[in-house]
Amino acid sequence: MLHNEFAGQNCSAARALEVVGERWTLLIVRDLLHGPRRFADLEQSLAIAKNVLVARLEKLQSVGVIEAVPYDQARGWKRYQLTRMGTDLLPVISALMAWGDTYFAPEGPPLLYEHACGHIASPQVVCERCGEAVRYGTVRSVPGPGAEDVTAAEHSSTTTPSR
Repeated sequence: MLHNEFAGQNCSAARALEVVGERWTLLIVRDLLHGPRRFADLEQSLAIAKNVLVARLEKLQSVGVIEAVPYDQARGWKRYQLTRMGTDLLPVISALMAWGDTYFAPEGPPLLYEHACGHIASPQVVCERCGEAVRYGTVRSVPGPGAEDVTAAEHSSTTTPSR
């Protein structure tokens, strides 16, 4: 994982990777999107070491991606559910799965997402104005409202992200 200080990293992708950049994290979220909710079920489904699962669940809970909900008070057992922040990762996971399906699944996709209308959903990034698909070569990077002043950043050894 990246370090927790964003010195020189005024980048939302870097910040997001602090939360979901570790290999098991998105797999845990993927499972919570469509399957197991209890610790033992996640452990079995992912074939993950208990200490790793505990650490990832604690991290996801501490940043607000999941919440633990008690379901057996006597035993202290909990089930995990995604918060809105967690469910908002569906397009990310769907896009990553589609990329994997294209390049690493010669037998075909092992999992598909079916939309409420009954058709298979495919991830797309589209222009919010014209609705056309966004592809490499059709976009360019421009400073956003959280961009640092380049001139000030060049003259200062310490920069503070504005977000």
